[in-house]
Amino acid sequence: MTYYIINHQDITEGLFRAYLTGLPCNSLPDLWHALHLSYNATANRSVELSILDDVPCLAPQPWVSFSVLEMSEALTACFNVSAPGPDHITWRYLKSILADSICASSILSLINSCITLRHWPRHFKESVSIIIPKPGKLAYDTPKAFWPIVLLNTLGKLIEKMIAR
Repeated sequence: MTYYIINHQDITEGLFRAYLTGLPCNSLPDLWHALHLSYNATANRSVELSILDDVPCLAPQPWVSFSVLEMSEALTACFNVSAPGPDHITWRYLKSILADSICASSILSLINSCITLRHWPRHFKESVSIIIPKPGKLAYDTPKAFWPIVLLNTLGKLIEKMIAR
């Protein structure tokens, strides 16, 4: 199986397009580099922010703290068999911890503090990336033949689910 390094070429109107250079990826770091370039093609692209000038500014609204009910509803929607992130905490384990009212109120206090202080701890930003080959591909020589999966820390995912609801 041969992987190829992907480069990005600037084309019309600032769009980016990937093309093969034909150079094989002979090591795992080369493969990761090719995948990174493929999935982060627009990372340092300039953006015209003047389009936001016409968007009206709304008055800030006070944030209403989350309740234990909202936390338990978000937690109920999570599957016990999902893969954990770098914290190695599974949904099943988090559910058993939060079944205790003292632990639940402590975690809820942490969640509400993150929102009130507008601080997202570095721990919640950590992730593990897994590359899974797509089944049924004739060749696995391009990054498009793989699914990148990002596993985040479980408590951070819970907070994101609560915000999304």
